[in-house]
Amino acid sequence: MRVLGIDPGTGRCGFGVVEKNGTTITPVNYGVIETYKDQSDLERLNIVYEGIAELIATYRPAFMGVETLYFNTNITTGIKVAQARGVILLAGYRQNVPIIPVTPLQVKQQLTGYGRADKKQVIEMVKRMMHITKKIDPDDAADALAIALTAIYRLEHKNWTPGG
Repeated sequence: MRVLGIDPGTGRCGFGVVEKNGTTITPVNYGVIETYKDQSDLERLNIVYEGIAELIATYRPAFMGVETLYFNTNITTGIKVAQARGVILLAGYRQNVPIIPVTPLQVKQQLTGYGRADKKQVIEMVKRMMHITKKIDPDDAADALAIALTAIYRLEHKNWTPGG
């Protein structure tokens, strides 16, 4: 089973494609879809949409794990991330890929057993679980792999409802 994990963003949208065979989960590809500040908001959203659509077409995931929004003190940033998440959900919907929403708390609890784990602890667990020896760069890609792993857990334990 192949799962695409997404860490939404407009400047950097992290993605992680993982394959589960039996009890083994391996990374297939990971990285970021990057946009630039000198581009308009619509250009940036289009780049994210097309990038996600291309990943779906290339890797044909059975499901997508997409991080839900969390409270952000910077409203402008929160709105932009929400817009990016919207086009990500639309890309999955248009290609009939079910969405598994994943919260940051679920990722931390699933991977480390502790809901207040820091980013470094989560990244270290991703590397251990998938036998990755080099640094995962940037962190957005590591976050996306963590989201994919958590989505697999939620799927296997039926701890989700279809939708985004």
